[in-house]
Amino acid sequence: MKNKVVKMKTRTKTFLILWILAIISTILILPYIFNVQAEALKKISLPLLILIAISQGAVTFGIAAFFGLILAEKIGFKLPLLTSWIEHKKIKYKGILLLSIILGLIVGIIIFVLDKFVFQQSITLNMSVPLWQGFLACFYGGIAEEILMRLFLMSLFVFIILKIFRRKEKNSLIIWISIILVAILFGLGHLPITSAVVSITPIVILRAVVLNGIGGIVFGWLYWKKGLESAIISHFVTDIFIQIIIPLFLR
Repeated sequence: MKNKVVKMKTRTKTFLILWILAIISTILILPYIFNVQAEALKKISLPLLILIAISQGAVTFGIAAFFGLILAEKIGFKLPLLTSWIEHKKIKYKGILLLSIILGLIVGIIIFVLDKFVFQQSITLNMSVPLWQGFLACFYGGIAEEILMRLFLMSLFVFIILKIFRRKEKNSLIIWISIILVAILFGLGHLPITSAVVSITPIVILRAVVLNGIGGIVFGWLYWKKGLESAIISHFVTDIFIQIIIPLFLR
């Protein structure tokens, strides 16, 4: 009974922290969105846009965090750093932090190289977005997108596949199927913002799926092996590399 109460308190605190961070990251990305999609949004008043964005984010990420945590607990995915901090346990973060940063940088480099020399798009470099807006947008990618895509969707897909095949324990195949499916959705989810910069063509769709899918696969693997915090850190580092470091040196 005592363990159940402790778990419930930990889950509640974890939910509130993730939800608040997601809402904050939703607010932080607004300057970036208003800049990139200025033409499409110009007919709506700014206060109304802000209210809609924050309300939508609060509902979406509230649902994603709430059910994501329940699903993650059921199938054995972890949030080790946040859980240890909430429960006042010793936090072993060095290994997680180093691996997350290294993989985040590698993903960023791969995305840049493929975008520049294979797809020859360089959409990020062609976007006239101030660096401070790109920096703020990185928090949304790292926090909000990982809550939605990894904590909720990846956990949900693993749970559904387990139910379909009537299995009690997840295995590598089930997890990899879920990682890849979510990575594809993750890539397709970037098309709306891309459409504000270039016309959507088959090559642009392929680019979105491949480039973002690479990140999605790595972040999914980190969520599986190291926990959600690792995926968040790695995603944030990748976005910093793409949104800040590359434009800083090549624009």
